[in-house]
Amino acid sequence: MTIDADVRGGEPRVRAVRGATVVAADERELLCDAVCELLGEMMRGNSIGTGDIISVSFTVTTDLRSEFPARCARRLEGWDEIPMICAAEVDVPGSLPMCIRVLMHIYSSLSRGDIRHVYLREARQLRPDWSAPPG
Repeated sequence: MTIDADVRGGEPRVRAVRGATVVAADERELLCDAVCELLGEMMRGNSIGTGDIISVSFTVTTDLRSEFPARCARRLEGWDEIPMICAAEVDVPGSLPMCIRVLMHIYSSLSRGDIRHVYLREARQLRPDWSAPPG
């Protein structure tokens, strides 16, 4: 039996949504614009309201130090009460630079297979299997 087989009549369950993007430079406004764009796409693509969000974890590559992604997210309406945390990504040689990654835990009636993960810009190369447009 799979976990999704236990969905009882479309009741909301805890789900995770992944996302990533990159910025051209370590500048506060570029980082904040990219974070807000990514979170907006994750929410739109999965019909998520702020009340559905349990928590959000951000990681950034070590070359991004101009701002905390969580502080950027608080610019969005309703995000000031969402628990968020930021951390440095593992600094693996040859990894994608200037990258912001997100793991959002939500309540959703979507099955795990119907969750739309969002990878923007050069971050699409991280998960090409999840980067294709829906449909």
